[in-house]
Amino acid sequence: MSRSLTRLIEQLTNLPGIGVRSAERISRYILRMSIEDTRKLTQSILEARQNIGFCTRCGNLTEEGLCSICSNPSRIQNQICVVEEAFDIPVIERSGVYSGLYHVLGGVLSPLEDVSPAQLRISELLERLEMEEVKEIILATSATTEGEATATYIAKELARTGIRVTRIARGIPIGSDLGLADEVTISKALRGRENITGGAAD
Repeated sequence: MSRSLTRLIEQLTNLPGIGVRSAERISRYILRMSIEDTRKLTQSILEARQNIGFCTRCGNLTEEGLCSICSNPSRIQNQICVVEEAFDIPVIERSGVYSGLYHVLGGVLSPLEDVSPAQLRISELLERLEMEEVKEIILATSATTEGEATATYIAKELARTGIRVTRIARGIPIGSDLGLADEVTISKALRGRENITGGAAD
């Protein structure tokens, strides 16, 4: 095997969920691409890495200071949906039932991986609540052990604020990742969200 191909496979295996066999398949596909298509792929990766940052308000991915959701005055300003990663936001948006704001944690609590509350954007959420008039926090973490633990921790932190805290309903199967759920499931989970603290459910 050539040195260049070996390096390509090694780099691909650094990506999450990509083993050696998958890396070899992707490498074969790349080598069959035209030089122009390869150049476009490389350029799009570089542009994304250089231009995309995080929204200063919610942590969503954006090329501006504020993401398109935070800068949209028609969004419900007193409702915040808390998600694990920015890639969860498009999944919820496609459901078409939520029109509030978001807050990205940047992960979940995981003692095994040494991820503590200080490493998530929980303090930023609490700071937002001091500056913004928020009536409801929707916890939309995944129905995994780590996602449930994260939601429980945040709910306890928010209990003293008096703000209504809800959790998306169990339309999301236990142990599943939010990003893998379809629009109908997300829609049902949002509509059937459950109270954790605060006022009565809608």
